[in-house]
Amino acid sequence: MAAFALARSWDSHVTGCFVDPALRTLRGLDAEPTVLSLLLEIPRDVEGEAEAFETLAHGCGVQGATWMATKTGLARSMHQLGAWHDLIVLERDIGEGDDGFDLLGEGLLGCRKPCLMLPPGWSRELAFERVALAWNGSLEATRAIHASLPFLKLAREVVVVDGAAPVLEDDGKVMPYFHPLKHLSRHGIAATRRRIQVPGHEAGDALLHEVKRMRADLLVMGAYGRSRLRERILGGATRRVLSQATLPVLMQH
Repeated sequence: MAAFALARSWDSHVTGCFVDPALRTLRGLDAEPTVLSLLLEIPRDVEGEAEAFETLAHGCGVQGATWMATKTGLARSMHQLGAWHDLIVLERDIGEGDDGFDLLGEGLLGCRKPCLMLPPGWSRELAFERVALAWNGSLEATRAIHASLPFLKLAREVVVVDGAAPVLEDDGKVMPYFHPLKHLSRHGIAATRRRIQVPGHEAGDALLHEVKRMRADLLVMGAYGRSRLRERILGGATRRVLSQATLPVLMQH
C-alpha cells in the first residue's frame, strides 16, 4: 500500500514483484536458479494475480500497474528491477537475523537505486512532514540526500544530522565537495543542521535517538559506507538502523 500511495502522489507506475520464499535467499547476482526453480515449481495463477494487483492499484488511485513473479533470488530481482525503476519499496521483515540482513545488504548494494525500507508489519499512512538526513561526508550519504529530494519537497521540517569530520579548506581544492545545506537550498528546501559527535560504532544508535527526539517521519541515509564485512563485525550504522528503526528509512548505496 505504501508503494501505491507514493505512485498516486507522483502519478507513477508501480511494479509488484513476488519472489518465491524458497528462492529468495539465493545469493550472488549471477546465481543460476534454473534447476532449483524447476524442482520447487508450484503452479501459480499469474494472470489472476496480475488482474487482482491491477484492480487493487486502480482502487488506490494508481492507473499504471504491472505484476510479475520471478524465479530467482531477492538480490538478483532487485538488481534487475533497479535498471528501469526509480525507487524500490521493501518491508524489512523480508529478512530477519544475520542471514536476512545480509540478504537485504546484498540487495541494497546490487540494485543501485534508493530503497524505502518499511518496518515489519507497517500499515500506517506514509507521512513526510519531518525528515532527518544522516550526513557523514560519504558518497553514499550524498547519493541518498540527492535521491530524497522529491520526499523533502513534501516536508515541513528537514534536519541534517551532521556527523561528518570537519572539512579543511584545502580539501575542496583536491576533490569536489558536497555541501548538504547549500545543495538543498538550491532546490528550494530550507534545512537546519544538528551536529553530533560520536564514535563510529555509536553512529546508528545516535541516529535512532535523534529521529526519535525530533519525531521524524522518515530517515534518509547512505547504506554501507564501508564493506559489509566490517559493518557486520563492527556493528555499523546501516546494520543497526536496519534492525532497530521503527520508521521508514530511505537508503542508497
